[in-house]
Amino acid sequence: MPRRGASLLLSGLPALRGLLPLVLLLAAWQALGPHGSPYFPPPSTWWTGVATLSRTGRLMPALSSTLVTFVLAIAIACILGGAAGILIGRSAAARRALGPLLEFCRGLPPPVIVPVAVLVLGYVEGLKLVIVVSVAVWPILLNTAAATGALSNLLGDVTRTLRLGRLATLRKIVVPAAIPAFLVGVRGAVPLAIIITLLVEMITSLPGIGSLIVLSQRQFRSAEVYGLLVLVGLMGFALNSLFVVVEGLVLRRWPPRASYAQGG
Repeated sequence: MPRRGASLLLSGLPALRGLLPLVLLLAAWQALGPHGSPYFPPPSTWWTGVATLSRTGRLMPALSSTLVTFVLAIAIACILGGAAGILIGRSAAARRALGPLLEFCRGLPPPVIVPVAVLVLGYVEGLKLVIVVSVAVWPILLNTAAATGALSNLLGDVTRTLRLGRLATLRKIVVPAAIPAFLVGVRGAVPLAIIITLLVEMITSLPGIGSLIVLSQRQFRSAEVYGLLVLVGLMGFALNSLFVVVEGLVLRRWPPRASYAQGG
């Protein structure tokens, strides 16, 4: 297992090379950009701005608040989306009855959800979690339901022939067949959850990196704004890379099996 994890980490190194154009752009900006500009400060001042936020004790609480909201939202979305996706996918009647409603809820723009959530919950820390979960759950739920609903009828005959109970069928057939699609949904939910967390923080001014960016922008501290944007980008890159490693380990245990799905 350690060798597998190391190989997955090494496989992510090509993604680091993709950052080379960005590094070159920042170097050119530092060398050729307008120094002393209030709108386009050189990249060397960005670190100073972020370091100032850290020294004053504002950076780490904001970063931890954003990360906690993200981690909890993804965990809850995985549990709710995976369980509901399997239940809906295993019932043709449920898919027909709930399909239009699910598509409607998935299509709601997140900024539209914020005022309604504020009316119901108020400006509390849990507001962020509710909104992020309500947005991130849909890719997971719909992908899991589609994979579960695509199980061939032949597998149902096999379970009856082998006299497998519902729990055994779920554990040995349904869950392994749904895991690859479930992971595809999580892959889509991870960047979405990061974006929505920051968006809610910006709109509501609740504690987090998003509200810190807005505060720095309102006070015309451009270096802090750019530095926080870089921090957000690095955070997203690290979280996505971590998910790629976890996804690879899970798929080694439960690889996709085309035989589970119906042909055509």
